[in-house]
Amino acid sequence: MKNKLIQLSIWIAAHITLVVVLVTAVALFLPSSFVWIDTSAITPMLGVVMFGMGLTLRPSDFRPVLQHPKDILVGELAQFLIMPSLAWLLCKLLSLPEELALGVILVGCCPGGTASNVICYLAKGDVALSVAMTGVSTLLAPIMTPALVWLLAGESVKVDVTGMFLSIVQVVIVPIVLGVAANHYFQRTTRRILPLLPMISTLSIAFIIGIIVAHNATSILTCSLIVAVAVILHNVFGLVLGYGLSAITGSEPSKRSAIAIEVGMQNSGLATSLAATHFALFPMAAVPGAMFSVWHNFSGSIAAQIFRRQSDNQHNVIL
Repeated sequence: MKNKLIQLSIWIAAHITLVVVLVTAVALFLPSSFVWIDTSAITPMLGVVMFGMGLTLRPSDFRPVLQHPKDILVGELAQFLIMPSLAWLLCKLLSLPEELALGVILVGCCPGGTASNVICYLAKGDVALSVAMTGVSTLLAPIMTPALVWLLAGESVKVDVTGMFLSIVQVVIVPIVLGVAANHYFQRTTRRILPLLPMISTLSIAFIIGIIVAHNATSILTCSLIVAVAVILHNVFGLVLGYGLSAITGSEPSKRSAIAIEVGMQNSGLATSLAATHFALFPMAAVPGAMFSVWHNFSGSIAAQIFRRQSDNQHNVIL
């Protein structure tokens, strides 16, 4: 029974794209299947996933990241240069209406999303680097996000500094610290759970996407194709340019994967929240964030499979 469960875990993790597509389709066309779950459930679900990721880490895993901060610097420069610039450029090239352009720019100016840490884990990337980058970009966001939105969109955004800080502590830092501690003090129990973590992470991401899609199904279905094009191009170019920049600066493959995923996957939930809170006169400004939430998890799952296979191939070559 245990072996079958482990095999199921491996199969689900290997077919994350299929799982995400199926859940997205159900949530989009049958929103009642997920809409009964309140969006507040997303935070604890991410917390559980982060705890699981913490179980795979040891304090020593963070030492190389702190001793060699170059990769964090490269990642943060890419985060706050590539994504905002891409957003502005796409809005101009596609001639997006003002409120939709505002939504795209909001996404581009937000920090990396916590889901990127999960995708990095599934991709066998440098999870410690991914977590560090998410933390740094989130702590920089209270300054960088409103400044960049004002610069690129000509609008001022008030960011809830305290709320954002508490959010990153609650969703990322505390669960991971608890997971690392559990891994250190309860190693035998942790080893038994580890084979099931890929399945738990994959299903958690799928359910989070289902909740987001179900609650925004009407907006997503009525949104024009041009916004979908902008969202897809924004994310794909972010992934590619993030990987390219890290390769040029000499980062090793596992760090390239982490940086690419971190740059390409934005905290679109924050973008959607900011749009709804601070730009109520532009209701469509929240749509790009909602669409990005769906798409970047879908594309991220594909990227995870690609990077995972790349990692496995390199491991086999070494052996």
